[in-house]
Amino acid sequence: MRTHLRLPAAASLALAAALALAGCSSGDSGRSAESGSGRTEGAATPATSTPSLSAAERIAGEQDDTATAGPSSAPGAAPAPEGAPAGPVRPDAALTPATGSFTPKEKQYLSGRVPQAVDPAAVLDVGKETCQRISRTAKHDKDAAAAAVVAGDLRDADDAVTHLCPDQRPVLDTAEGGYPDGTHASPAAGRYRTVSAGPGCSWQVTDAKGTRVAGGPAPGATGPHTLTIPPGAARFESSGCYAWLRT
Repeated sequence: MRTHLRLPAAASLALAAALALAGCSSGDSGRSAESGSGRTEGAATPATSTPSLSAAERIAGEQDDTATAGPSSAPGAAPAPEGAPAGPVRPDAALTPATGSFTPKEKQYLSGRVPQAVDPAAVLDVGKETCQRISRTAKHDKDAAAAAVVAGDLRDADDAVTHLCPDQRPVLDTAEGGYPDGTHASPAAGRYRTVSAGPGCSWQVTDAKGTRVAGGPAPGATGPHTLTIPPGAARFESSGCYAWLRT
């Protein structure tokens, strides 16, 4: 299944992937010989000072860096999985952990999404973390978990659930066909509702001529809000509403 995903500017759920900074090293940029010391003056020797990124940070950076991306697959190859890195990836035959082994489902999740320089186990941990966050949120509020999927707060939720936590499929089913905040062309007709809308939630639907055919909220109305998109709508805009789920 495919949901309409984007990263929202604000959300009510703190559902970002856990990233840890291992630390950074620094050194002198170089020294020149002291004047009059009798030592031969030489060129400065720079020392690197580069932050050490966690595996999860490297994964996120490589997957999101599309500005310098080259082709990631040969012509005619199957589409890359959602969240796949832009650069070269490890072939399936090289998807082996330092110790132990991956299950068939874990290998399916990892296929096409592990950058060459990253440990496959670290990529798997990102998927497992997504599953844990979906499970923890859904335990208290399944709709809130579904809204986070629609809004894009849960990285690679479709693939993570499909391969690593199929018991969370009801969350994806609830998220199916939802819309996050933003502008959407040719929205699907139907009835939608908010789950975590902010006080500034507003929306409008226009037809092909730009005429407003639906919008809100009504003066004094408070959430949760509902919306009906009529057939033939050309544009749906939402702001401050976080995510809309189909009813």
